[in-house]
Amino acid sequence: MKIWSDQTLLESIPNPTNKAYEVKIKNPEVTFLGVKDQPDFAQVYITFYPRDKVVELRSAKLYFFQFRNKTLSYERLINVVYSDFMEVYRPDRLRIVMNFNARGGISSKLTIDSDWEARGGKEKYKDWIGQNEEW
Repeated sequence: MKIWSDQTLLESIPNPTNKAYEVKIKNPEVTFLGVKDQPDFAQVYITFYPRDKVVELRSAKLYFFQFRNKTLSYERLINVVYSDFMEVYRPDRLRIVMNFNARGGISSKLTIDSDWEARGGKEKYKDWIGQNEEW
């Protein structure tokens, strides 16, 4: 089995409160190798509703940096990041949006959300419905 990521790079800090709040993380340039071993770029937006742990941002930077020399499809990348963040942080909600730079005149935007019923969520949060998702 091919190892796609090293989730041990992701560190956390204790959630300083037990009250609900939203954390938004933006990584403006994630680099990786596309399926043709050509450099690819994405902007990553993470919406995170913490439980016990909060993302330590320096570790997130190092985590994303590991993809620089890995060959991945867009779909594999978003699913690997989603799985790693869910396993390490176990948030109440995790939403990831990735905007991929245009190649050949076509750009892509992928979104994954733990709240979607299709992913086993309970659809507690309806804020994504009808949203343009511009930051």
